[in-house]
Formats: sequence, structure tokens, C-alpha cells
Amino acid sequence: MKCAWIYGADQLMIDYHDKEWGRPLHDERGLFELLCLEGLQAGLSWKIVLNKRGFLREAFDNFEVEKISQYTLDDVEKLLTDPKIIRNRRKIEAIINNAKIVNALHERNESLDSFFWGIIDNQPIINNFKNPEEIPTKTKLSEQISKTLKKMGFKFVGPTIIYSFMEASGMVNDHLVGCYSRN
Repeated sequence: MKCAWIYGADQLMIDYHDKEWGRPLHDERGLFELLCLEGLQAGLSWKIVLNKRGFLREAFDNFEVEKISQYTLDDVEKLLTDPKIIRNRRKIEAIINNAKIVNALHERNESLDSFFWGIIDNQPIINNFKNPEEIPTKTKLSEQISKTLKKMGFKFVGPTIIYSFMEASGMVNDHLVGCYSRN
């Protein structure tokens, strides 16, 4: 059995479900990339983001925080002309803004990993949903995290984006009961 959202999906989505989604992620660069991708997805399908992920990595210096935090207005304009990526000025500017905030965290010897995983005491939240209709799009916890991130200055981190990030990064295991990728 698989999670319902994967039935009828293409191989890229199946591989993402099987190998990435819901797997605990602690890599700092990977967490920043995922936070960026989740923000880029707002208003779009995850399939669009996955199809463009390789191009996005190339365009955004493999989501290296130190590099992105140095981007200028010229870099924004260049990105807006790249037809291979998601060309939304607010989303691009949010990535740069968020990189600057993460870079400042790193300068204080803090990390996205300790921030996000510390909230849940480094233990994934295991849900026992049997039907896709039971899975929420946001929770009280994602609302709290979103509020904290916004106070820190992050952008494109609403509670729905954050819950999706939590699922994708393995902070929350929302694989349906019986899904072969659950454990």
C-alpha cells in the first residue's frame, strides 16, 4: 500500500515519496533548500517544483546560504529572466531574505536543524492517519512555528507551508497507516 496522493503519479513523484518525503532530514543545506522549495510551491503543485528542482539548485547556487545571502538586485533581475525556474519576484526575494537570516543564525552558532528539530525534542511526530482526508494542512504547532519564523523576519513561512515542510523533512510522519514508506 502507498499513500493515496502517489497513486497515478509519475516516477519523479513516486521516487520523492519513496526516498525523501517523511524521512528525517538534518542536513543544514538540505533543510534550507526544502524551506525554499516549500515557499516556492505556494500556489503551485509540488510536481512543478520537483520538475524544476535541478534548475533551481543550479540557479540558486545549490541553496548555499552564504552565497545566496550575498545576492544583489542584479541577481534578482537575472533570476527573473531564467525560464527554467519559478520566476516570482516575491518568492525570489524571500529566498534571499531567508538566507540572510539563516546566515545570521549560523554566525551565532545556531542552525535550522537545532531550531526545527529542537521544537519537537528531536523526535518525529508520528501520526496514525488511515485516510488522506484526515491529514491536516496546518496544525497548532505549524502555526506557532510560522509565527516565530515571521517574528525572526522569515518570509513565505505561513502555517500551511511550514506544515508541509514538517512533513517533507520528517519532523512529522504523515505516511498513511499501511504505507510501505511509513517506517
